[in-house]
Amino acid sequence: MSRADTPGAQAAPDAAAQPEAAPPRAAGQVTPGPTVPLRTPSLLWTFGLFRSELLTTFRRWRTIALLGVLAAVPILVGIAVRIETGDGSSMGGGPEGGGGGGGGPAFIAQITNNGLFLVFTALAATLPFFLPMAVGVVAGDAIAGEANAGTLRYLLVSPAGRTRLLLTKYATTMTFCLVATLVVAASALAVGGLLFPLGDLTTISGTRISFAEGLWRALLIALAVAASLIGVAALGLFISTLTNSGIAAMATTVGLLITVQILDQIPQLDALHPYFFSHYWLSFADLMREPVYWDDLQRNLGLQAVYAAVFGSAAWARFTAKDITA
Repeated sequence: MSRADTPGAQAAPDAAAQPEAAPPRAAGQVTPGPTVPLRTPSLLWTFGLFRSELLTTFRRWRTIALLGVLAAVPILVGIAVRIETGDGSSMGGGPEGGGGGGGGPAFIAQITNNGLFLVFTALAATLPFFLPMAVGVVAGDAIAGEANAGTLRYLLVSPAGRTRLLLTKYATTMTFCLVATLVVAASALAVGGLLFPLGDLTTISGTRISFAEGLWRALLIALAVAASLIGVAALGLFISTLTNSGIAAMATTVGLLITVQILDQIPQLDALHPYFFSHYWLSFADLMREPVYWDDLQRNLGLQAVYAAVFGSAAWARFTAKDITA
Protein backbone atom coordinates (compact mmCIF):
# COMPACT_ATOMS: atom_id res chain seq x y z
CA MET A 1 0.00 0.00 0.00
CA SER A 2 1.46 3.38 -1.01
CA ARG A 3 1.44 6.64 1.14
CA ALA A 4 -1.15 8.14 -1.17
CA ASP A 5 -3.56 5.42 -0.28
CA THR A 6 -3.23 5.87 3.47
CA PRO A 7 -5.94 7.82 5.34
CA GLY A 8 -3.36 10.17 6.90
CA ALA A 9 -2.06 11.28 3.52
CA GLN A 10 -5.55 12.19 2.31
CA ALA A 11 -6.42 14.16 5.46
CA ALA A 12 -3.36 16.43 5.42
CA PRO A 13 -4.21 18.51 2.29
CA ASP A 14 -7.84 18.96 3.41
CA ALA A 15 -6.76 20.27 6.81
CA ALA A 16 -4.37 22.75 5.24
CA ALA A 17 -7.05 24.10 2.91
CA GLN A 18 -9.42 25.09 5.77
CA PRO A 19 -9.15 28.66 7.19
CA GLU A 20 -7.93 29.23 10.72
CA ALA A 21 -10.66 29.16 13.34
CA ALA A 22 -11.54 32.47 15.02
CA PRO A 23 -10.19 32.87 18.53
CA PRO A 24 -12.75 32.06 21.19
CA ARG A 25 -14.82 35.06 22.44
CA ALA A 26 -14.66 35.81 26.11
CA ALA A 27 -17.84 35.43 28.10
CA GLY A 28 -19.99 38.59 28.04
CA GLN A 29 -17.92 40.26 25.29
CA VAL A 30 -20.01 42.30 22.81
CA THR A 31 -18.89 42.88 19.28
CA PRO A 32 -18.76 46.64 18.65
CA GLY A 33 -21.11 47.84 15.96
CA PRO A 34 -20.65 50.74 13.54
CA THR A 35 -20.33 54.16 15.17
CA VAL A 36 -23.35 56.42 14.48
CA PRO A 37 -22.43 60.12 14.64
CA LEU A 38 -24.73 62.38 16.69
CA ARG A 39 -26.97 64.48 14.50
CA THR A 40 -26.54 68.22 15.03
CA PRO A 41 -29.77 70.19 14.62
CA SER A 42 -29.68 72.48 11.64
CA LEU A 43 -30.87 76.06 11.65
CA LEU A 44 -33.86 75.02 9.55
CA TRP A 45 -34.77 72.38 12.14
CA THR A 46 -34.60 75.02 14.90
CA PHE A 47 -36.96 77.30 12.96
CA GLY A 48 -39.26 74.31 12.51
CA LEU A 49 -39.36 73.81 16.28
CA PHE A 50 -40.06 77.52 16.78
CA ARG A 51 -42.84 77.40 14.19
CA SER A 52 -44.37 74.37 15.87
CA GLU A 53 -44.34 76.16 19.24
CA LEU A 54 -45.98 79.23 17.72
CA LEU A 55 -48.75 77.18 16.14
CA THR A 56 -49.33 75.28 19.37
CA THR A 57 -49.49 78.47 21.43
CA PHE A 58 -51.73 80.51 19.16
CA ARG A 59 -54.13 77.61 18.48
CA ARG A 60 -54.99 77.20 22.15
CA TRP A 61 -58.41 78.49 23.15
CA ARG A 62 -56.82 80.15 26.17
CA THR A 63 -54.54 82.23 23.95
CA ILE A 64 -57.40 83.18 21.65
CA ALA A 65 -59.50 84.21 24.65
CA LEU A 66 -56.68 86.37 26.02
CA LEU A 67 -56.26 88.14 22.68
CA GLY A 68 -60.03 88.61 22.49
CA VAL A 69 -60.11 90.29 25.91
CA LEU A 70 -57.22 92.56 24.94
CA ALA A 71 -58.97 93.53 21.70
CA ALA A 72 -62.18 94.30 23.62
CA VAL A 73 -60.55 96.85 25.95
CA PRO A 74 -60.13 99.57 23.26
CA ILE A 75 -63.69 98.93 22.08
CA LEU A 76 -65.09 99.48 25.57
CA VAL A 77 -62.95 102.59 26.12
CA GLY A 78 -63.94 104.05 22.76
CA ILE A 79 -67.67 103.43 23.31
CA ALA A 80 -67.47 104.89 26.83
CA VAL A 81 -65.79 108.06 25.56
CA ARG A 82 -68.27 108.31 22.70
CA ILE A 83 -71.23 108.06 25.08
CA GLU A 84 -69.67 110.51 27.52
CA THR A 85 -69.11 113.12 24.82
CA GLY A 86 -72.23 112.38 22.78
CA ASP A 87 -73.84 115.69 23.80
CA GLY A 88 -70.94 117.66 22.33
CA SER A 89 -69.10 118.20 25.62
CA SER A 90 -65.42 117.41 25.92
CA MET A 91 -63.77 115.34 28.59
CA GLY A 92 -61.69 117.05 31.20
CA GLY A 93 -57.91 117.14 31.11
CA GLY A 94 -55.33 118.56 28.83
CA PRO A 95 -52.50 117.41 26.65
CA GLU A 96 -50.02 117.53 29.46
CA GLY A 97 -49.25 114.10 30.82
CA GLY A 98 -46.42 112.33 32.48
CA GLY A 99 -44.41 109.49 31.06
CA GLY A 100 -41.74 108.18 33.38
CA GLY A 101 -42.44 106.28 36.48
CA GLY A 102 -45.39 108.32 37.70
CA GLY A 103 -49.00 108.46 36.65
CA GLY A 104 -50.37 107.70 33.25
CA PRO A 105 -50.55 110.16 30.37
CA ALA A 106 -53.74 112.17 29.84
CA PHE A 107 -54.31 110.80 26.32
CA ILE A 108 -57.98 110.06 27.00
CA ALA A 109 -58.82 113.77 26.98
CA GLN A 110 -57.67 114.00 23.34
CA ILE A 111 -59.61 111.06 21.90
CA THR A 112 -62.59 113.18 20.82
CA ASN A 113 -60.25 115.42 18.81
CA ASN A 114 -58.36 112.59 17.14
CA GLY A 115 -59.15 108.88 17.19
CA LEU A 116 -55.45 108.04 17.02
CA PHE A 117 -55.19 108.95 20.70
CA LEU A 118 -57.33 105.91 21.46
CA VAL A 119 -54.29 103.79 20.56
CA PHE A 120 -52.18 105.51 23.21
CA THR A 121 -55.01 105.40 25.74
CA ALA A 122 -55.69 101.70 25.17
CA LEU A 123 -52.01 100.80 25.58
CA ALA A 124 -51.83 102.89 28.76
CA ALA A 125 -54.96 101.17 30.08
CA THR A 126 -53.86 97.59 29.31
CA LEU A 127 -50.18 97.83 30.23
CA PRO A 128 -50.53 97.94 34.04
CA PHE A 129 -52.57 94.72 34.26
CA PHE A 130 -54.14 93.13 31.17
CA LEU A 131 -51.03 92.83 28.97
CA PRO A 132 -48.63 91.58 31.68
CA MET A 133 -51.30 89.21 32.97
CA ALA A 134 -51.70 87.67 29.52
CA VAL A 135 -47.93 87.37 29.13
CA GLY A 136 -47.67 85.85 32.62
CA VAL A 137 -50.22 83.20 31.72
CA VAL A 138 -48.38 82.21 28.53
CA ALA A 139 -44.91 82.31 30.12
CA GLY A 140 -45.99 80.48 33.27
CA ASP A 141 -47.47 77.66 31.22
CA ALA A 142 -44.47 77.32 28.90
CA ILE A 143 -42.59 74.56 30.75
CA ALA A 144 -44.92 73.65 33.61
CA GLY A 145 -47.82 73.11 31.22
CA GLU A 146 -45.81 70.63 29.17
CA ALA A 147 -44.77 68.78 32.32
CA ASN A 148 -48.35 68.68 33.56
CA ALA A 149 -49.57 67.33 30.22
CA GLY A 150 -46.82 64.70 30.15
CA THR A 151 -45.28 65.96 26.90
CA LEU A 152 -42.10 67.58 28.24
CA ARG A 153 -40.07 64.38 28.05
CA TYR A 154 -40.95 63.91 24.40
CA LEU A 155 -39.97 67.49 23.58
CA LEU A 156 -36.52 66.88 25.02
CA VAL A 157 -35.78 63.95 22.73
CA SER A 158 -32.55 64.56 20.81
CA PRO A 159 -31.73 66.72 18.98
CA ALA A 160 -33.92 69.29 20.72
CA GLY A 161 -32.00 69.64 23.96
CA ARG A 162 -32.97 71.63 27.02
CA THR A 163 -31.25 74.88 26.15
CA ARG A 164 -32.70 74.94 22.66
CA LEU A 165 -36.19 74.17 23.96
CA LEU A 166 -35.95 76.85 26.65
CA LEU A 167 -34.84 79.48 24.13
CA THR A 168 -37.65 78.44 21.81
CA LYS A 169 -40.20 78.80 24.60
CA TYR A 170 -38.88 82.26 25.49
CA ALA A 171 -38.91 83.36 21.84
CA THR A 172 -42.50 82.15 21.56
CA THR A 173 -43.48 84.12 24.67
CA MET A 174 -41.81 87.25 23.31
CA THR A 175 -43.68 86.78 20.03
CA PHE A 176 -46.90 86.65 22.02
CA CYS A 177 -45.90 89.92 23.74
CA LEU A 178 -45.56 91.60 20.35
CA VAL A 179 -48.74 90.09 18.91
CA ALA A 180 -50.80 91.00 21.99
CA THR A 181 -49.57 94.60 21.90
CA LEU A 182 -50.29 94.94 18.20
CA VAL A 183 -53.78 93.48 18.71
CA VAL A 184 -54.53 96.21 21.23
CA ALA A 185 -53.12 98.91 18.95
CA ALA A 186 -54.92 97.64 15.84
CA SER A 187 -58.24 97.33 17.65
CA ALA A 188 -57.87 100.84 19.08
CA LEU A 189 -56.99 102.30 15.69
CA ALA A 190 -60.00 100.68 14.04
CA VAL A 191 -62.41 101.82 16.77
CA GLY A 192 -60.85 105.28 16.89
CA GLY A 193 -61.27 105.69 13.14
CA LEU A 194 -64.92 104.60 13.30
CA LEU A 195 -66.03 106.72 16.24
CA PHE A 196 -63.79 109.79 16.07
CA PRO A 197 -62.10 111.97 13.45
CA LEU A 198 -58.57 111.27 12.28
CA GLY A 199 -55.97 113.78 11.15
CA ASP A 200 -53.04 115.83 12.35
CA LEU A 201 -52.54 115.62 16.09
CA THR A 202 -51.02 117.62 18.91
CA THR A 203 -48.19 116.11 20.93
CA ILE A 204 -47.86 116.32 24.70
CA SER A 205 -45.45 119.21 24.17
CA GLY A 206 -48.12 121.15 22.25
CA THR A 207 -46.57 120.87 18.78
CA ARG A 208 -48.48 119.65 15.71
CA ILE A 209 -47.44 116.59 13.74
CA SER A 210 -48.97 114.96 10.68
CA PHE A 211 -51.20 111.91 10.79
CA ALA A 212 -48.49 109.83 9.11
CA GLU A 213 -46.00 110.90 11.77
CA GLY A 214 -48.59 110.03 14.40
CA LEU A 215 -48.99 106.53 12.96
CA TRP A 216 -45.23 106.07 13.00
CA ARG A 217 -45.06 107.11 16.64
CA ALA A 218 -47.96 104.81 17.46
CA LEU A 219 -45.97 101.92 16.02
CA LEU A 220 -42.91 102.93 18.05
CA ILE A 221 -45.05 103.12 21.18
CA ALA A 222 -46.45 99.64 20.52
CA LEU A 223 -42.91 98.27 20.14
CA ALA A 224 -41.83 100.04 23.34
CA VAL A 225 -44.78 98.51 25.21
CA ALA A 226 -43.91 95.03 23.89
CA ALA A 227 -40.30 95.52 24.96
CA SER A 228 -41.51 96.53 28.43
CA LEU A 229 -42.78 92.97 28.89
CA ILE A 230 -39.39 91.28 28.40
CA GLY A 231 -38.76 91.09 32.12
CA VAL A 232 -42.21 89.66 32.85
CA ALA A 233 -41.70 86.97 30.22
CA ALA A 234 -38.37 85.91 31.75
CA LEU A 235 -39.83 85.92 35.27
CA GLY A 236 -42.78 83.76 34.19
CA LEU A 237 -40.48 81.33 32.37
CA PHE A 238 -38.32 80.95 35.48
CA ILE A 239 -41.34 80.25 37.66
CA SER A 240 -42.53 77.74 35.07
CA THR A 241 -39.32 75.70 35.59
CA LEU A 242 -39.93 75.45 39.34
CA THR A 243 -43.13 73.42 39.22
CA ASN A 244 -44.94 70.82 37.17
CA SER A 245 -48.30 72.55 37.57
CA GLY A 246 -49.17 75.03 34.86
CA ILE A 247 -51.96 76.59 36.92
CA ALA A 248 -49.63 77.12 39.89
CA ALA A 249 -46.98 78.75 37.67
CA MET A 250 -49.53 81.07 36.02
CA ALA A 251 -51.09 82.05 39.36
CA THR A 252 -47.70 82.73 40.93
CA THR A 253 -46.58 84.89 38.02
CA VAL A 254 -49.78 86.96 38.01
CA GLY A 255 -49.63 87.26 41.79
CA LEU A 256 -46.09 88.62 41.64
CA LEU A 257 -47.16 91.12 38.96
CA ILE A 258 -49.91 92.47 41.18
CA THR A 259 -47.65 92.54 44.25
CA VAL A 260 -44.87 94.45 42.50
CA GLN A 261 -47.25 97.08 41.19
CA ILE A 262 -48.78 97.54 44.65
CA LEU A 263 -45.31 97.99 46.12
CA ASP A 264 -44.53 100.49 43.36
CA GLN A 265 -47.33 102.72 44.70
CA ILE A 266 -46.18 102.78 48.35
CA PRO A 267 -44.37 106.09 49.07
CA GLN A 268 -42.30 104.56 51.87
CA LEU A 269 -40.59 102.31 49.31
CA ASP A 270 -39.62 105.17 47.05
CA ALA A 271 -35.95 104.16 47.13
CA LEU A 272 -36.84 100.75 45.69
CA HIS A 273 -39.25 101.93 43.00
CA PRO A 274 -36.63 102.41 40.23
CA TYR A 275 -35.72 98.73 40.54
CA PHE A 276 -39.24 97.38 40.02
CA PHE A 277 -39.78 96.12 36.48
CA SER A 278 -43.07 98.01 36.23
CA HIS A 279 -41.78 101.41 37.36
CA TYR A 280 -40.97 102.81 33.90
CA TRP A 281 -43.72 101.10 31.94
CA LEU A 282 -45.57 104.34 31.17
CA SER A 283 -42.42 106.00 29.87
CA PHE A 284 -43.69 105.23 26.36
CA ALA A 285 -45.66 108.49 26.63
CA ASP A 286 -42.38 110.35 26.15
CA LEU A 287 -42.46 109.23 22.52
CA MET A 288 -45.33 111.69 22.08
CA ARG A 289 -43.19 114.64 23.10
CA GLU A 290 -41.33 116.99 20.79
CA PRO A 291 -38.44 116.44 21.12
CA VAL A 292 -38.66 112.90 22.43
CA TYR A 293 -37.46 112.34 26.01
CA TRP A 294 -35.25 109.27 25.91
CA ASP A 295 -34.05 109.09 29.53
CA ASP A 296 -36.89 107.06 31.06
CA LEU A 297 -37.27 105.00 27.90
CA GLN A 298 -33.63 103.96 28.10
CA ARG A 299 -33.95 103.22 31.81
CA ASN A 300 -36.97 101.04 31.09
CA LEU A 301 -35.25 99.04 28.35
CA GLY A 302 -32.10 98.65 30.46
CA LEU A 303 -34.12 97.45 33.45
CA GLN A 304 -36.03 94.94 31.31
CA ALA A 305 -32.74 93.63 29.91
CA VAL A 306 -31.40 93.12 33.44
CA TYR A 307 -34.52 91.22 34.49
CA ALA A 308 -34.36 89.12 31.33
CA ALA A 309 -30.69 88.28 31.92
CA VAL A 310 -31.13 87.43 35.62
CA PHE A 311 -34.31 85.38 35.41
CA GLY A 312 -33.39 83.91 32.03
CA SER A 313 -30.11 82.62 33.50
CA ALA A 314 -31.95 81.31 36.55
CA ALA A 315 -34.45 79.51 34.32
CA TRP A 316 -31.62 77.94 32.31
CA ALA A 317 -29.75 76.84 35.45
CA ARG A 318 -32.88 75.31 36.92
CA PHE A 319 -34.15 73.65 33.75
CA THR A 320 -30.84 72.09 32.70
CA ALA A 321 -30.41 70.49 36.14
CA LYS A 322 -34.03 69.46 36.62
CA ASP A 323 -35.09 65.82 36.68
CA ILE A 324 -37.73 65.36 34.02
CA THR A 325 -40.31 62.88 35.25
CA ALA A 326 -43.20 63.77 32.95
